[in-house]
Amino acid sequence: MLGSFSGTTVPALLNSTSNQLYLHFFSDISVSAAGFRLEYKTVSLTNCPEPVVPMNGIKVGERLQMNNVVSFHCEPGYTLQGNSHITCMPGTVRRWNYPPPLCIAQCGGIREEMEGMILSPGFPGNYPSNSDCTWRIYLPVGYGAHIQFLNFSTEANHDFLEIRNGPLETSAVIGRFSGQDVPSSLLTTSHETTVYFHSDHSQNKPGFRFEYQAYELQECPDPEPFRYGVVVGAGFNVGQSISFECLPGYQLMGHSILTCEHGTTRNWDHPFPRCEVPCGGNITSENGTIFSPGYPEEYPSSADCSWLITVAPGFGIKLNFTLLQVHGPHDFITVWDGPQETARKLGVFTDGEPNDPPSSTSNQVLIRFRSNTEKGGLFRINYQETQR
Repeated sequence: MLGSFSGTTVPALLNSTSNQLYLHFFSDISVSAAGFRLEYKTVSLTNCPEPVVPMNGIKVGERLQMNNVVSFHCEPGYTLQGNSHITCMPGTVRRWNYPPPLCIAQCGGIREEMEGMILSPGFPGNYPSNSDCTWRIYLPVGYGAHIQFLNFSTEANHDFLEIRNGPLETSAVIGRFSGQDVPSSLLTTSHETTVYFHSDHSQNKPGFRFEYQAYELQECPDPEPFRYGVVVGAGFNVGQSISFECLPGYQLMGHSILTCEHGTTRNWDHPFPRCEVPCGGNITSENGTIFSPGYPEEYPSSADCSWLITVAPGFGIKLNFTLLQVHGPHDFITVWDGPQETARKLGVFTDGEPNDPPSSTSNQVLIRFRSNTEKGGLFRINYQETQR
């Protein structure tokens, strides 16, 4: 329908798009008016002119009559400049509402697709002088870019292309190319890739064209099994981190947080830590366990370890030897009712279990273990805060 009209406003000029026109007039039983008068004349239904297809572009749509729409797309690597859709306008002269767009190879840009094409500015024509162009390829974490060159021609030693393994200007350069030789394909090992092109003021060449495709990076090595501890986190892809915690009585040796690094091989930024029994230390928890050094392996000879347990003022400490394989008289455990060896001695303990678990009268207990034989052994002491 071209329109529906009522009232006293004169409608605008109408143009039909076929060789037939149907008019229907309706009046009801109430007020009468002067009605209408219209003139019509035959006009040619000429088409809009055939739109110019942009170089390196594609036109979609063949109908060129009034209100028909034609759309345009660019070939991979090119950017549409202008309107992607144009409409054939009504009127005595058929014309498009916008000029046809252009498809250009831009100087730099952002790529976030899993595959794509990157071209030097102006490709396949010569690139301009004094160009500094940066493209960044952003892929999901855990993916790198496989880059395959299709064309390459720059002024040798002066105009060059760099591929950087990361998003920064300081990221590692994994390829720098100049001259006429088409580079071999290469793999980035980061989900973010920087492409940088520079041309100086002199000779200009056709430049380059390459395609990239995302590929899945391998994971960093599995840290399990982690003896005497737990691993928090299950992501082993590039950029992901995991943390390590030791079981009670053990101490973490090394870095507690590791991050999977970029690189040609997947690896963590630090060696795996380990959980070991410390030879002594200051303990402030209300309860816990003290193990012999090296537990569950036998303790070494010539060990001399001291633990100071401190609980809240007004409380005491009760010790329970749940395992005692200490070979006296040269290997022994001494316990004092206080922070120093000058305090009251609660006992000296060797093989076997003490009849009465020692308890302190102060809020601090000093435990010292000494070994002087090659036999080795084990011990395990549970401690807990008690009311005095």
